[in-house]
Amino acid sequence: MDRSILLVMGVSGSGKTTVGAMLAGALGWKYAEADGFHPAANIEKMAAGHPLTDEDRRPWLAAIAAWIDQQTAAGQPGVVTCSALKRAYRDFLRAGRPQVRLMYLQGSRDLIAARMTARQGHFFTAAMLDTQFADLEEPAPDEHALTVSIGGTPKHIVEEILAQLGR
Repeated sequence: MDRSILLVMGVSGSGKTTVGAMLAGALGWKYAEADGFHPAANIEKMAAGHPLTDEDRRPWLAAIAAWIDQQTAAGQPGVVTCSALKRAYRDFLRAGRPQVRLMYLQGSRDLIAARMTARQGHFFTAAMLDTQFADLEEPAPDEHALTVSIGGTPKHIVEEILAQLGR
């Protein structure tokens, strides 16, 4: 039985929620959206246009790690989204969790900015995108991330991930 946890990562606006949900659906696995793990104070801070600090992110990352641990303890695979912009965040989420595999949704700032401008009803603003790219540390080769360009449709991106996973 596959007990993988696929962590779909990338800057805000890269399509993590859409791709993560579609990927989980295609695999028949449980899905968790990272925004659902944020304390209310974090959402309020981001909605006010203020980027989160590493201190703000600690309880959020701990909650995501707890979800991963619950899935693993239940012997269940899953898909979870998380920006996981910094190596330290990814290291925290993968520490002692060899079943976690990174799926990095990679795209240019211009493409993502255009998508964010068109997006409605999300607390993250396009103006905060520069802070995301400033914090982004793309996965290093030793992290064995599966990197997928977001230039195609979400369906194409999911198909690419599934093909690279051999499914």
